[in-house]
This record gives sequence, C-alpha cells and structure tokens, in this order.
Amino acid sequence: MSDIYTGIDLGTSRIKIVVSQKVNDKFHVLASVSSPSKGIKNGFVEDTKLAVASVKNALKKIENSLGIKIEKVVACIPSVNCKMNIVLGAVNVVDYNEITGVDISNVLLDAMKEEEFKSDELVTAMPISFTVDEQNDIKDPKGMKGSTLSTKVVISTVPKEPLYRILEVLKLSGLETVDISFASVGDYYCIKNHKYDELVGAIINIGEESTNISVFNKGIQIKNSTLPVGSLNVDKDITYVFKASLKESRRIKEDFSLAIANHADAGDLYTFSIDKENTKEINQLGVSKVVEARVREILKLAKNEIKNLTNREIRYIIVTGGLTELSGFSELVEQEFGFVAKVLAMTTLGIRHNQYSSSYGIIKYFDDKLELRGKHYNMISKDDGESLLTMDSSISKENMLNKVFGDILKP
Repeated sequence: MSDIYTGIDLGTSRIKIVVSQKVNDKFHVLASVSSPSKGIKNGFVEDTKLAVASVKNALKKIENSLGIKIEKVVACIPSVNCKMNIVLGAVNVVDYNEITGVDISNVLLDAMKEEEFKSDELVTAMPISFTVDEQNDIKDPKGMKGSTLSTKVVISTVPKEPLYRILEVLKLSGLETVDISFASVGDYYCIKNHKYDELVGAIINIGEESTNISVFNKGIQIKNSTLPVGSLNVDKDITYVFKASLKESRRIKEDFSLAIANHADAGDLYTFSIDKENTKEINQLGVSKVVEARVREILKLAKNEIKNLTNREIRYIIVTGGLTELSGFSELVEQEFGFVAKVLAMTTLGIRHNQYSSSYGIIKYFDDKLELRGKHYNMISKDDGESLLTMDSSISKENMLNKVFGDILKP
C-alpha cells in the first residue's frame, strides 16, 4: 500500500510545502518548495490577498515540479494561545471478537462529546493510552479482544477566528484542508522514536519573528509557549551595527556569518553596497560576534521558558528552525544546554534543511493518526498518479503505478 500526502507550513517569510509518499512504512519526498511569504506573521494571516498570492505561487512551483495539481493538504498552524485538556472516553466494542479502527474512532469521539467548543476550535486529540476491559496502558488496541474500550486523551484547541483565516487562505488558494495540527507536533514527529516516546523533553523552533517552545511527555504535547524573538532580530542587529539593508543583512547572516565568533576569520571579508555609489566591507569575525550575541540570548530565553513550563526533568531538547543551519549552531546549543540538547538534523533526501521540519513532520503525524484508526489515504487521484510517470521516463507505466499506488490498483 502506498499513500501520498502534502504538508504545508505558512511561515512569516517562507511558505514550505512537502509532498511525500509512504511505501512499506518508509517516507520518500517526491517534491518540496520553500517560497517567499507575504501577508502572514507568526503563522497568523494579516493580509488575506497577499497570503493567497503567496500560497498560489508556492503551489505553482511544486506543481510544475511534479507535473500534477495539488488539491489536498494537511496544514501546520501556530500553537499561540492554545489550550490543552485531558478528557476520558469509553464505549462498548462493536464486535466483541476484535477491536478495530472503528472502535478507536468511536472512543475518541466519546471522549470529546461533553466538550463545548464555543470560542475555540479543536486541533488535536492525542490518545495517552487505551484500556481494554481491565488491561491498562495500551498504545494501540487494534486486534485485541474485549467488551469495553476506554481512553485518556489530551485535546488541544485554539481561538477560532485566526484559525479560520488560515483555512480561508488555503481554500481561496484552491486547497482542501484534510487535517490540521500544530507545527510543534510536526517538529516532534521528525524526531519521534521509541526512546523519545518514553521521555519528557522539549522542542525549540526558532522562527522568523518568534520562538516556539513545546514540552512533550511520552510523545504527547502537554505545554507550549511562544517568545516574541526570532531570526529576524539577528537581521535587525546586523542592520543596526553595520548599516546594511535588512535584505542584505539576511544574506550576510545566511551566507557569511558563523554562530560562534571564535571560529570566524577576521581576514575573511564581505563587501556590500550601501547606496548606488558607496560600498562597505565587513569581516566575518565582527559580524559573527553580533550574530552569536543574539542567538545566545534566544537560547537563554528558551531555556528559562522551559523551566517555567514544567518542573519535570527534561531528558532531551531538540532545536530546529532555519536559523539552526548556521555553521557552529550545534556547538552553541551544547554550550547553553549541555549534552541533553541537540540541533535537529534533517537528512531526508529532498528536504535537507530544518525549515521543512514542521511541514514534513505533520505528514508523519497525519499518517500515524490514520494507522491507529486502520485507515489509508491518498491526496492525489489515480490519474495524477499516472502523470507522475513523467518524473522518471526510464520506469515503465506499470512499474510506476505499482510504485505509487501499490495494492490500491490490485484487482
């Protein structure tokens, strides 16, 4: 069985889209794009018209790459002002002989039936555990036998108005939003494994204008906070100190500076234009000192915020976001947090950059939800699957169809 999904992350400076195919429990990126974003700030829509134009532009790029039209997505949303609550549910098993995905869907619905979502909208319902009759702490009860199924679930909600504006942008861009989740959940699913699923840890995502800190307990997000500082502050610092334009400062940061000044070369020079007639020359050591000072501040603020969010022992810290791609960033993280922390390393072919962590991880989260319920889903049609043949003319039509759709096409 093969499933194809599209994840989208509407960032302040970039729209990130990832199209991924799951084959034999492994995910393969078919296409990805990081396109300029306008009309969006910290994941919230400020100008619908500009935001729609940005999404359409990103879609055009990835559709040209794939040769098919993207119509369905799972979307990342910001976790600012989110609320989390634990609810309980219990149902009689439909078929006593075996618990199925239908029973799991029913018990999750039962857990939420008493909740009233007036000013807020449900985003995620993450099961902590299931109980089958007297058997407790079950992660996936499918296939077990029993008469009753109960569950404990963490539900997360956000204010309706800003969420609906995001959904409106996607709809006006020609997209059907199949599912939504917090970008932080996507980040977790990029690093999810059996080890982290048993520990308490934190994920720090340094965005354009804000830094999000999320605490996870055994794979479930339990706390969240957002700091009003991000990579844009680094750009502004460079602009203030060296009188470069904001656009030029971003280039200096990404292409020239280091996260740790001690590794910089005072003899390595960068020349940029101040105006039509004048240029300025700066050295790597000087600019790296400016960058390091701000990055350290962001990490220290995040460290303090983790302490404010939980008294539990933090067993791991993962730092992600485009800023973490700076040379020397991993060493800086280790200096500030110790060996408990590390920078996320996106090694998946096609998205070897941390800016894609949310849009790729949300695909894995969506697939995990489907798997728990015993379902499969394809976000492209059979005809579009045939169009993907153009990606590799050396593969026969029959082999490509089998590669893309697997058992779906079997009689």
